[in-house]
Amino acid sequence: MYMRGRYNGELHGANGWSDTAPRNGGRGLSGDSDTERGVLLSNSLSDPSSTQNSHENGQNGSSELDGRGNGSVATNPDPVPIVPYWSAKRHLTCGNPTPSPSWAPRLTPWRSSPGPGKLKTANAALVLCLNIDVDPPDVIKTNPCAVLECWVDPHTMPSHKALEVIGTNLQHQFEGLSPKLSYKPILDPSYEDLRRFCTTLRKQAKEDTVLFYYNGHGVPKPTASGELWCFNRNYTQYIPVSLAEVQHWLGTPCVYIWDCSAAGNLLMNFNVYAQRRDNENATAGRSEGTPPYSESIQLAACAANEHLPSCPELPADIFTSCLTSPIDIALRYFVMHNQLPNNITADMVMQLPGDLKDRRTPLGELNWIFTAITDTIAWTTFSREVFTRLYRSDLLIASLFRNFLLAERIMKNYHCTPHTSPSLPPTNTHPLWASWDLALDACLRQLPELLKHTDVSNVTNVGSSIRARRQAQAQAAMPKSGEKPYTYIPSRFFADQLTAFEVWISRSGSALTKRGPLSLPPQQGETPEMEYEQESVGLGHSPTYANKNDHHLVPRKPPEQLPIVLQVLLSQPHRLRALILLSQFVDLGPWAVHLALAIGIFPYISKLLQAGGQDLRPVLIFIWARILAVDPSCQSDLYNNSGYKYFANILAAQDDPAHGSIPNGSEHKAMCAFVLSAISRDFAHGQNACWREKAFHSCFERLEENDFLLRQWCALCIGQMWDGNDDIKIFGVDNGTQDKFITMLSDDSPEVRAAVLFALGTFMGASGSADAARTGGSGTGTMNHLEERVHFRMEVAVVTGSALAIKEDASPMVRKELLVVISCLVKEWRGYFVVCAWVYWEEDRRWTSGSATQLHEDDVTSQAVSEWLDGFQDDEVREENRVIISSFFTIFAVLLELSVDPYHEVATNAQTIVDYITALLLESPFTRLEGSSLHQPPLNPRAPAGTRSRRSSLTSSPAFSRPASPTITRPSVTRSDTMTSTISSGVSNTLRRTSSFANALKTLAGGIAFPSLEDGRSSPHHHTPMPSPLAGPASDAPPDYSRPPSPNLNFAQYASPYPRAPPAYARSAPVSPTQAPGEIAMDFLPSDVMEALMEEDMERLRARRRVSQNPKKHGGALHSPSDSTFSSDSAGSSIILGLGTGAGIRDVLPLKSQFYDWCCEYFKEPQMRQAEADEPGSLEYNYQAWRQQRNEQVLAETRAHAEVAEERAWDKPVASFHITGAPLSMAFHAYDPHVVVANESDTVSVWDWSRRQRLTSFYNGNRKQASITSVQIINQDVGGILLVSSADGMIRLYRNYDPATSASPVQMVSAFRGLSEIINMRRGAGTVVDWKQSGGYLLVGGDARIIRLWDAHTEAQIVDLDTNSDSPVTALASEHGASPTFLASYADGIVKIFDRRLEEDDAVVRSWNEHGAWVQNVRWHPAVANQFLSASLNGEIKLWDIRGSDRAAETWELFPGGLAAFDVHTQTGVFGAMSGLTPSSWRAQRSVVQSIEHPAFRSTVSTSTGLTTSPTRGLPSQYIPRSSTLVFHPTEMLYGTGSPDGTVRIFGSKLV
Repeated sequence: MYMRGRYNGELHGANGWSDTAPRNGGRGLSGDSDTERGVLLSNSLSDPSSTQNSHENGQNGSSELDGRGNGSVATNPDPVPIVPYWSAKRHLTCGNPTPSPSWAPRLTPWRSSPGPGKLKTANAALVLCLNIDVDPPDVIKTNPCAVLECWVDPHTMPSHKALEVIGTNLQHQFEGLSPKLSYKPILDPSYEDLRRFCTTLRKQAKEDTVLFYYNGHGVPKPTASGELWCFNRNYTQYIPVSLAEVQHWLGTPCVYIWDCSAAGNLLMNFNVYAQRRDNENATAGRSEGTPPYSESIQLAACAANEHLPSCPELPADIFTSCLTSPIDIALRYFVMHNQLPNNITADMVMQLPGDLKDRRTPLGELNWIFTAITDTIAWTTFSREVFTRLYRSDLLIASLFRNFLLAERIMKNYHCTPHTSPSLPPTNTHPLWASWDLALDACLRQLPELLKHTDVSNVTNVGSSIRARRQAQAQAAMPKSGEKPYTYIPSRFFADQLTAFEVWISRSGSALTKRGPLSLPPQQGETPEMEYEQESVGLGHSPTYANKNDHHLVPRKPPEQLPIVLQVLLSQPHRLRALILLSQFVDLGPWAVHLALAIGIFPYISKLLQAGGQDLRPVLIFIWARILAVDPSCQSDLYNNSGYKYFANILAAQDDPAHGSIPNGSEHKAMCAFVLSAISRDFAHGQNACWREKAFHSCFERLEENDFLLRQWCALCIGQMWDGNDDIKIFGVDNGTQDKFITMLSDDSPEVRAAVLFALGTFMGASGSADAARTGGSGTGTMNHLEERVHFRMEVAVVTGSALAIKEDASPMVRKELLVVISCLVKEWRGYFVVCAWVYWEEDRRWTSGSATQLHEDDVTSQAVSEWLDGFQDDEVREENRVIISSFFTIFAVLLELSVDPYHEVATNAQTIVDYITALLLESPFTRLEGSSLHQPPLNPRAPAGTRSRRSSLTSSPAFSRPASPTITRPSVTRSDTMTSTISSGVSNTLRRTSSFANALKTLAGGIAFPSLEDGRSSPHHHTPMPSPLAGPASDAPPDYSRPPSPNLNFAQYASPYPRAPPAYARSAPVSPTQAPGEIAMDFLPSDVMEALMEEDMERLRARRRVSQNPKKHGGALHSPSDSTFSSDSAGSSIILGLGTGAGIRDVLPLKSQFYDWCCEYFKEPQMRQAEADEPGSLEYNYQAWRQQRNEQVLAETRAHAEVAEERAWDKPVASFHITGAPLSMAFHAYDPHVVVANESDTVSVWDWSRRQRLTSFYNGNRKQASITSVQIINQDVGGILLVSSADGMIRLYRNYDPATSASPVQMVSAFRGLSEIINMRRGAGTVVDWKQSGGYLLVGGDARIIRLWDAHTEAQIVDLDTNSDSPVTALASEHGASPTFLASYADGIVKIFDRRLEEDDAVVRSWNEHGAWVQNVRWHPAVANQFLSASLNGEIKLWDIRGSDRAAETWELFPGGLAAFDVHTQTGVFGAMSGLTPSSWRAQRSVVQSIEHPAFRSTVSTSTGLTTSPTRGLPSQYIPRSSTLVFHPTEMLYGTGSPDGTVRIFGSKLV
């Protein structure tokens, strides 16, 4: 969504970021910026649909003349979406976080661990054993030889003075690496002095690291057994010191530097002693709390058999010089090995002016370049773990190891190999050393001019002090007075490296590659064979033809310049460019963010938050959003350094172009809201800090912004601030935030609706924590500023309003979030829900037993509710409680609806809640009421027997009146205007759809709480699983449901209310743990139980409100006593009702949402580059380009065929195949040789008719009684998604039906309830749908009094149009092009035309009623505007003109004995019809294809029905009045027929 394709390496605008690019990569083209309608991004969270396509015609759009031959009416071409419908990321994941792909590196911690292994140097011992003027006995020096020690010639002054100067210089050189440490020079020590100093340093360092530097140039070489040398007090003897003693004195952790010949002896023997000591400590149990000795760090000047170089041009302590003064030795070495003009000498080099800490001076610039190059060499050579430990944990250690790389490069040229422990791979031949030489060359070539214009006299007269020389060099950088200064030409090193980094990014830096030298190296413990099939999130049909072999691809090796970019951040001139390039790099994915963090970007990027530059704001916001998305632990850093204020201020700032507002401000404010939400998550201090900075108020003000991404993240940020924080919840209530959220549930964006529900969930007590163990609780908290009853009513109102607005939302992701909100209310007010469950149990038994019409006074539930209400003396209180109990019934009815949701995750979560309530009901005192039916086995539900609907007796009860419905701006999801009628009609339908609530109870009692993956009939292509251990007793009768294909990510898990499965139902009453077998019923009334249960709920609220006097910990929950009526999870109740314990019920509520984690993935996905499907040259792009060309070719060919097909015969056999059952629904793909066939029950099969091969077959998941009523193929331009409707009002969509383009099995994309109030009829049409690809509209009608219009963009209903008829709708047909009109036919023979722009009660424009029978189908004329055809079961086919009279323009009676099927070709002027079966004509059927304009051109084909006897049992489906079908191909001159015996035949036109 965000800026995809906007930042592609080019710098636009004054601040380097694009300020002219279209928002969101093109949002706004449709002028609908407040929704996601105009977002054109392939794998974003948004919907796809606002661009035009160059197609002249196609299934996603009509031609310029609507394909009508006479061109009488010209309409605009239908827009063809680049991204098909139901293909956004939410449809592939349903709000579930996507598992990481196999190639994703296992991210090792980028921070240095705070434990015992952390390196933090406290002090240093600088041991110098020089014994000047006395050579050790085993050293033979050359003449001349190296004499400089710390850049001092010891022979130019007295030996004792020289030793002091050398020691002072050495200290100053180390202070240049890390000035804050305490360095102790130990000059020519005796054994006793060495031991005393070492033990003292360890005591001072405590648990920190001690540096031990040893210079043994004046003593013998270390022995082979690992002994170094010092002196006796009189300097008459060399005293050996064992490394074991040094280890004992210094302890651990330590860093050792061995600068002497044969230093390898010390390194190797040290490791031997260390391993031995570690083994001893481990055996004695003394190793806890301190790092092992073997992890000590060592740097040795040479190997055991090597001597230090004695070249007179080099210092004697060349190893130390490289480690502590690398620029000086590097300059000297460069002069020695390179021919430079102007006779530049080594002495001149030592006079190079500048300050090492000032990057604007020559010396400082070289030091800056050297740091960048050595960091980069280490980064590209060493493992991530080694690099982090040595180069990012301690300043001194990092400097030593950077400089060690120079020592290795120089000393290897003198046959001396420095070593380290841990050992490191060689780096002396790294290509970046050439860049270092180039930088030195460019600097030294300017040296003569620099020296000419600077005063270098002080540099030459400073003597031997290294500090004085540094100060003199810094002063020499100032020009001589009165002279024009020489302008130093800075090095182009950093600019060139940034260019190289930019080239890497722009030249397919984000592309994947095969594992190898150029790929991202695998981490420790990661094997290349570990693979995970990651679905593409681009195209709806997921053409894994293009990506099914990409599982072996991994990210490319990161660019070498990454550490250099880090160094460039220190430079003001290059900072903005470096930040932009860095943002482009972290945009590549979490692996790139982690690499940037591991390289050490974090402290730099944190300091930049203190900068006030406006130009840095956009890029800093972008980078910080990526960092927090990958590593949420950075929240504490932003809190500690007050970095959260930076983002809170930007979020609160008003857009003012006159004062330099941020380009694309809404996207950046959305990122700020995300950052603040990440700071608040699981962090009470962060919540309060954001609140103090008015982040809550800023988010609240942004909830009405046009940008849906900003609305979404503002809601999520408020939700995270609410999570477990009672004070902020109170603040939100005072500002009416929860009411504002309720009104936002009509938002056009499904992501915004889900985000609002997430926020309401945390408000109601759900947990937004990343910790799966924290599920939340305690409702809305204390709310002591509200009265007790007001607090109660507020919680109920929030959930009731949410349920009414969302219960029929087309997005399963949104419905999942609704269940989280409901589960919070169930947890806190479970007593009310137990009452609801009891009422429904009793109501259901009366209905199923046929006693629903008994006298009202015998209705125990109505009587109980009335008695309970009569207990309130005050009329106002009584009415208030009537509304409240009605609200609970409404919510419980919604729960029952969602428990049979067509989307598996929604149904699973809802069943968890319903079963929790049901289990509490079985444990409640209702089981011990006199005459309670809870002890009796559930009854089988009665057949509908032709009744239109059952009206609950609750409606007629005097206990229920019409409470006011919450005001919802979204179109109402039910046609009732009161809660009571919603309860009565909605629940009645629910109970019928669920085969009664009693069966649900029986299922729970039987141990099968919800159909698991092993229950029901699986789709044919699935393997038969093993039986579930929780399954109930086996039944001979097959289940009446089937299991449809699973969604791509199906993570919902059912949580049983019992710790273990209860015993199977044994045709007797379930025995409550509180009721012994044979125990008599208690003597109290149902109203008493209701009052007791509700009172305990109120006591739970009082306990929650009392907790403010003793605040709970953040995110905690209250606990109830074990003798509470319900599960001991959320109340501090002290009352004992004596009615039951319920101790065996598990605490499974509230549910936990994963929506926030899913939303965070947006900031981990690349946004600055095009999606894979939009990237020219990619496999997906090439595949879609090929499809487009192929589709255009098909359209061109069929257009030519359509011109002549009207006058040709249509009896050419093309293909035939056989399916199971009767093929009652059929649909052809417009471009692929595919036909989808559904039988009379629940099986869908896809065939390749050109090869007579079945591609796939699966079950739709509807019950046997609810047939599949239609199948359609949407998104045909780019592949296809199957849309299947069933008679129960459910709409299901499936992808991956073609094995040639997808290696994955068929997956459910989405599912929702297209119609809610279906009327039971003796002869109905079930559900009738019509899909309009050009606008993304779905019309749904059937056995209902409305026709519902759904918008695929927003996944929400647009309007419910009254049918103004008591007959079911039998067919729907949208007009071509952008016209808002559509046709609807009815069972009573009427045909109506609707205009969806009109009011819902007055949308019928015109109607015709010449048909005397059920209208089988209605279709628009393919060539002539304003004309359509209809056909009825009595065999009449009529042509109508909507501009003409009320009589048909023409009538054909092809089949006087009856008509079975009718269709009209969309490209040529012909219609087709099939004869019906009669008692006298059932062995064969005739199919007729006739020209509309020329009736003489008629083709007749007779096909066998395959029946052996006359059909006597009626039609295959009670909702489809035919036993066969006929459907035209949408483009080609073909049509298919289906026979009662399951034979599908395809015929074509004889074009030649």
